[in-house]
Amino acid sequence: MAEAPVGVFDSGVGGLSVLGEIHALLPQESLLYVADCGHIPYGEKSPAFIRERCVAVAEFFREQGAKALVLACNTATVAAVADLRERYPDWPIVGMEPAVKPAAAATRSGVVGVLATTGTLQSAKFAALLDRFANDVKVVTQPCPGLVELIETGQLHSDAMRVLLQQYVAPLLAAGCDTLILGCTHYPFLKPLLREMIPGNVILIDTGAAVARQLQRLLEQRGLLASGPALDTRFWTSADPQHFSNILPMLWKKSDNVSGFVR
Repeated sequence: MAEAPVGVFDSGVGGLSVLGEIHALLPQESLLYVADCGHIPYGEKSPAFIRERCVAVAEFFREQGAKALVLACNTATVAAVADLRERYPDWPIVGMEPAVKPAAAATRSGVVGVLATTGTLQSAKFAALLDRFANDVKVVTQPCPGLVELIETGQLHSDAMRVLLQQYVAPLLAAGCDTLILGCTHYPFLKPLLREMIPGNVILIDTGAAVARQLQRLLEQRGLLASGPALDTRFWTSADPQHFSNILPMLWKKSDNVSGFVR
């Protein structure tokens, strides 16, 4: 059972940023990845629809013999993680959480900016995080429609991406933010471009590494840490496998095997 793979899931390619952190921390673990690109972006979908997709992917991972599930998507976590944990009480399940607590601790100006999807920013879970950890800081939120779609097409440095990202970052900097939360797993791939736009003293925070550490803790508690060697990572997408294969080398260390996913 310990040598069984870990299933990692996102609405698209964004979760590859989390997959990379998991692979770096736990190189002995075999990994499976499903990108639900045929239904992206989740940020504009209803919670009921997202829960339905998450259950479909979870069932697929169970059939593949996965020993744990990582929801590498903030929007999916908000909509479905509680439901999944109730449905699969025997399964270690790790979700995403916008990094409000570390950002509140890191800020010096007392102003934190959040770049996220509309779905994440409107969620009760995000509001609860603000209530719990952001009492002493001002949090300025910025929904970012369009960013995910551009990242999905590999436009990490295009003029269109530059214009759109500048439009979203400018009000946060104008508000005095010295710490920016990347509240979507797609956004870490924009760090190089963001660094060109923001002052050097502005801190960028995402939660991929924290998710990898939480996965490590849960597997260790249950005696499920693999000894390796890991098998090649396997990928599935609900959109065109060829498109995913084309973009994969930009966001992952190599182009592994990509299959179609129909549920």
